Amino acid sequence: MTFLTSLPELDQPDSVYDIVGVGFGPANLALAIAIEEHNETAAPDQRLTAAFLEKQPSFGWHRGMLIEGATMQVSFLKDLATLRNPNSRFSFVSYLHDQGRLVDFINHKVLFPSREEFHDYLRWCAAGVDHMVRYGLEVTAVDPAENSMEHGSVREVELTAQGVDGTGRATYRARNLALGTGLVPRMPEGVARSARVWHSSEFLHRLAEFRATEPRRFVVVGAGQSAAEVADHLHRTYAGAEVCAVLSRYGYSPADDSPYANRFFDPEAVDVYHGADTSVRHQLMEYHRNTNYGVVDIDLIDELYRRAYQEKVRGEQRLRIMGTSRVTHIEQADDGVVVQVQNLADGSVEQLTADVIVYATGYTEPDPAVLLGGLAESFRRDENGRALVHRDYRLHTDEMVETGIYLQGGTEQSHGITGNLLSMVAVRAGEIRASLVARRQASVTVPA
Repeated sequence: MTFLTSLPELDQPDSVYDIVGVGFGPANLALAIAIEEHNETAAPDQRLTAAFLEKQPSFGWHRGMLIEGATMQVSFLKDLATLRNPNSRFSFVSYLHDQGRLVDFINHKVLFPSREEFHDYLRWCAAGVDHMVRYGLEVTAVDPAENSMEHGSVREVELTAQGVDGTGRATYRARNLALGTGLVPRMPEGVARSARVWHSSEFLHRLAEFRATEPRRFVVVGAGQSAAEVADHLHRTYAGAEVCAVLSRYGYSPADDSPYANRFFDPEAVDVYHGADTSVRHQLMEYHRNTNYGVVDIDLIDELYRRAYQEKVRGEQRLRIMGTSRVTHIEQADDGVVVQVQNLADGSVEQLTADVIVYATGYTEPDPAVLLGGLAESFRRDENGRALVHRDYRLHTDEMVETGIYLQGGTEQSHGITGNLLSMVAVRAGEIRASLVARRQASVTVPA
């Protein structure tokens, strides 16, 4: 794939970028693509300059859950570019053509590619905008840039980045920021990760280091897609081990992917959601939580049920779906972890000794205030203390901060369920790009 070099060159001394992205997951990758395509057709003085800083040594997206056979939950058409620009050379179809698999994929007759293939598509896209990215750098601070204050306003910010391999520090200066650091794995209060206590986000990494040749039992906590995929994989992989799936429901519930429910993921739904008052937003989210949260693809539910039923036929029970239950206590031992599971219906407690317990307990949104330090004092907040976000994904700030701070994730409360999902990354990238162009043009002063 050919590309147009973004100007100024990355790491050029004294460069001030139109935007610096913190993190380089799918959201900021989509933004880099949108900027790249803008620069290919814009006049030289209208091009946007951009740099993206990523702490990983190379591009990677949820590598810990790239389970063989797992498929995407969104259509391949909701890639990084198609909904914004159907003619984009960064589309999933363009990727298939470049890899020589377009006809094969068509014959496959699927809308939802494997997670492994989609990850390969993301890496392919990242290679096409590699000139904008610096890997192995973790942003540790964002401060007002020296000598950037005009009339008491912050016009530019300076980012301090630390080399994760110990190579030292680097600084970048920007007129705008795009925060795309991703979601934070959530563990139950008081539970810390360890060699025997895992979060699903690290599942395959931990499994690769797992040394037990004949494990006896795994416990998987959670009722969503990740929990079901982990239970399925462990049950298939370790033929002699018992897999205990602990969830507070009777069993796994199917995701609502019906056509009208899926409108909650449409670009137009963001306008509706952002324009509604807080009570309506809350009501809409409660109505449609079962499109994404705590739900599982029906095909996987059917497969797990089939296996559990077949085991009953054989007089064995290696896959245990422990519904209406919760883990109340864990205690690590030298050779495993002791897990107490309480039945919510009758209060009875069962004690299990497992080799590993996996918490598929979801994620929390990152707090932008943690990275932005003193700048966070300028955030305008709602009645619940949450930062307000403009329709173009910029944080509402006091007039003293003119730098645009765009959120690539963490906007569910203001923009709806797509705030943290892949469904809107292409469209959102286009909207942020349009905002950057408009703000850049508005800042240009023309002599009288």
